[in-house]
Amino acid sequence: MPATSDIDAQAAHEVSRTQEAILAAYAELIEELGTDDVSFRLIARRAGVGERTVFRNYATRVDLLLATAAWIESRIFPRQDSASIFDMPLAIRAAMESYDHRPELAHVVAETTMRGISGAAPSPTRARLEQMVDAEIPSLEDAERTAIVAGLAHLDSAATWVTFRREFGMSRRDIADAAAWAAEAVLDPVRSRVG
Repeated sequence: MPATSDIDAQAAHEVSRTQEAILAAYAELIEELGTDDVSFRLIARRAGVGERTVFRNYATRVDLLLATAAWIESRIFPRQDSASIFDMPLAIRAAMESYDHRPELAHVVAETTMRGISGAAPSPTRARLEQMVDAEIPSLEDAERTAIVAGLAHLDSAATWVTFRREFGMSRRDIADAAAWAAEAVLDPVRSRVG
């Protein structure tokens, strides 16, 4: 039976066919036009629904943006489950590379998260990281556990990709290398304590 947090994460990403069409249309339009130039009318036309249908599903632009960011994260940038917490540097490397292939969408996910828009869902990665740490390194004290989970969850995010790209002007390869290296550095102090 799946854990409660897994069920909650699945429910957060389930959308109706109509919502799927709306969110996919908005994501396509974001890549073509950016977020500012996309109207509900244009989204409706691209999704093949009426404009009122878009409003019924997403009453405000913020509601639509939050839903689209969550949809993008789950559909465009899905994560492969890692078998071990010590596989996370490779998973983070892969995530950074995927963000680089769809930068406009990575920016939407990152901006939504970094702005702390009310209603943004917590990272589904966090629950999985906590489970892996608890299973593989049960001897960790709470402060160490929190530091490892927080460090890896932060590194495994579109926000990290955007920061490396914008602030440091790093290339795709350099971003992937830096993020994987940082994840290794987070894990190095506890490698010897694997249960």
